[in-house]
Amino acid sequence: MRSVPLPATFVLAARALPLGLLARFLTAGQALFRDAGLWGAHAALGVALALPVAGLLGGALLVRRLRGFVSSACLIAGLYVAQVALGAADAALPLSLHPLNGALLLAASLVLLARLERGRDAMAAAPAGAKP
Repeated sequence: MRSVPLPATFVLAARALPLGLLARFLTAGQALFRDAGLWGAHAALGVALALPVAGLLGGALLVRRLRGFVSSACLIAGLYVAQVALGAADAALPLSLHPLNGALLLAASLVLLARLERGRDAMAAAPAGAKP
């Protein structure tokens, strides 16, 4: 029996999310210290990241072989919703927690990606007929 590869959309979402989050950190830094006009790009990236977050959550909940990622995908989705809520706030305290939550979101996305890639490497190295 051959190992079935993970859905390409799930793998793409898992790879895109940390890159998008890194881009958000970079645009926030540039907006703070160089060009305040980049806040629009920072916000637009945040909206665009809903796609990989939804892809991870949907894939983990709907595809049987991705069930091992449900808890990670739910954590990422929860942190993403909190990130949007914190970023939309007008008060200083929620806004001050926005970078911290962003760092937690980046860490969670990197952990999910590491688990996914480790599993893909194990499947690739397994002899034909072996179960991962």
